[in-house]
Amino acid sequence: MKGKHRKTLEAIFTNPVNGNIQWSSIEELFVALGCVVVEGSGSSVTFEKNGRRAYFHRPHPQKESLRYRVTDARHFLESIGVKP
Repeated sequence: MKGKHRKTLEAIFTNPVNGNIQWSSIEELFVALGCVVVEGSGSSVTFEKNGRRAYFHRPHPQKESLRYRVTDARHFLESIGVKP
C-alpha cells in the first residue's frame, strides 16, 4: 500500500468522521486493496472483495465525500478486515 493510500485509510478511521476526503482517493484505496469495481448506472458503483459488497453513489457535483459515505467506507473496510 502506498503512502497516499495509508493516509486515506487513516483519514477514514479518524474521529470525528472527516467529510472532506475526496471520493477518488477512497476509490483508489479500495482498488489498491484488491477490490473489484462494478460500475452501475449513473453514479452507482459497487466494490467487492472476499464475497463482501459495498454499494455507493459517487458524489456530484462536489468531489468530497459526505460523512455518511466515509462511515459506510469504514464499515466496508472493517468487514474485509482492513484497519489502520
